[in-house]
Amino acid sequence: MSLVTLLPFIVLIGAMFLMTRSAKKKQQQAVDMRNQMQPGSGVRTIGGMYATVKEVNDDTVLLDAGPGVELLFAKNSIGAVLSDDEYNRIVHGIEHDLKSDADIVPDDASSLTGTDASADDAAASGDKSVDLGKKDADDAPVADAAPAEAKTDEQAKKSDGGSEAK
Repeated sequence: MSLVTLLPFIVLIGAMFLMTRSAKKKQQQAVDMRNQMQPGSGVRTIGGMYATVKEVNDDTVLLDAGPGVELLFAKNSIGAVLSDDEYNRIVHGIEHDLKSDADIVPDDASSLTGTDASADDAAASGDKSVDLGKKDADDAPVADAAPAEAKTDEQAKKSDGGSEAK
């Protein structure tokens, strides 16, 4: 057999070796992360539950999920150990980074235009407000009433059996 024939198999075996090495590295990182758990740490389980570690044993972890709720989980079921800031932000909604108060976007666009003109100022300056609502039949002008009566008279003549009906 020549080297050219064996080359695809060698490449395939090398790729498999690299993939298993990467998977082992990720597993080792997960084990190290789970070993860093201490009582008081915030964690997220693989099921998506957030809790605080109360007690760590060899294969199990006792979690405090709320007042009077203690749950026993396998250590392998811990998906992530969270920092205190991240845990408080997710569970309690507490933000520790309050430096960006000036960057808050306002609810209205008045600060974006640079003017604080209100509706009263607009009316005083002569701008007319545009009514985009649908008008009712009762609000129709009286001038339209005469053509409507003429149309009904024409329809009545046609239905009386006049010369047009024959």
